[in-house]
Amino acid sequence: MPVDRLLPTQEAEDLIALTRDLADKVLDPIVDAHEKAETYPEGVFEQLGAAGLLSLPQPEEWGGGGQPYEVYLQVLEEIAARWAAVAVAVSVHSLSSHPLLAFGSDEQKQRWLPGMLSGEQIGAYSLSEPQAGSDAAALQCKATPTEGGYVINGSKSWITHGGRADFYTLFARTGEGSRGVSCFLVPGDLPGLSFGKPEQKMGLHAVPTTSAFYDNARVDVDRRIGDEGQGLQIAFSALDSGRLGIAAVATGLAQAALDEAVRYANERTTFGRKIIDHQGLGFLLADMAAAVAGARATYLDAARRRDLGRPYSAQASIAKLTATDAAMKVTTDAVQVFGGAGYTRDYRVERYMREAKIMQIFEGTNQIQRLVIARGLATS
Repeated sequence: MPVDRLLPTQEAEDLIALTRDLADKVLDPIVDAHEKAETYPEGVFEQLGAAGLLSLPQPEEWGGGGQPYEVYLQVLEEIAARWAAVAVAVSVHSLSSHPLLAFGSDEQKQRWLPGMLSGEQIGAYSLSEPQAGSDAAALQCKATPTEGGYVINGSKSWITHGGRADFYTLFARTGEGSRGVSCFLVPGDLPGLSFGKPEQKMGLHAVPTTSAFYDNARVDVDRRIGDEGQGLQIAFSALDSGRLGIAAVATGLAQAALDEAVRYANERTTFGRKIIDHQGLGFLLADMAAAVAGARATYLDAARRRDLGRPYSAQASIAKLTATDAAMKVTTDAVQVFGGAGYTRDYRVERYMREAKIMQIFEGTNQIQRLVIARGLATS
């Protein structure tokens, strides 16, 4: 059933209505086929972009929707409730656009933002490496200064939309230590850039995740975003927002699992009664509903702090931790509600359970989120 949302404006209510209509008509009818066949949803992101859903939180002066982050995240949750893989890619696109918006020059923004925010181009975030996941300061992919630009050599991993994106926000080493990383905006067709085969993932099959390989790939100096050595500051700034995106996606996934479980529990009967009327199952569904509501509350709290210009890094970690752990539990319990049927591919809940697991891992593992939260407590 549709979530009863408390939205700040009529415009926000209209956006949610638009998103639900588009998601129900465009995403929901094709998600099962694409996820089972592991095929890319051609044209879907263009439709989302044409509807203005790929640039909602970005400033209007650059072609964005100018919406508060709390509204954007609820739109993202609605998309995730129909198709988690697409919602993750939308979140990553926003994450990939953030460095240019926050740290780029006016000239860079004028040159590249229109394509990014119109939906004509989809972006990917390229931070992780095979030996550098949670420890971003251990990056080894190198950008060597040369006349008028940089020559990039090395590999990156776990790139959502890898090989399909039009641009990559790349973090590469230009010096030593944690202050020796810089940020670059790399075009997807850059000579010397190639991609590995898509990873054989547990879930999120329709959108590829790949490694990238740079072999003497040259970028002009105007492709560097921010100052040389400012890369990790830029990366971590973007990740706070990205974690909220994943929290919203996880909440949407959990809501979808709850809705499927409630629907089944109202249809299935045992011992002459609907199974939702059996106290043991009714209480399980109640706990699932509470977990979903709690997850939504944490990401909205962090988003409202962001919208007010207040610090929200710790709250973003709390939201990511809470929402993704909730998604894992709620989707697992949804399978339990379905019993043996839930373990088959005849119902969506088994896919939801598989998709939930990665939410606890990417954008910083939940162990890293606990570390961030604990550090905040130690210095408060």
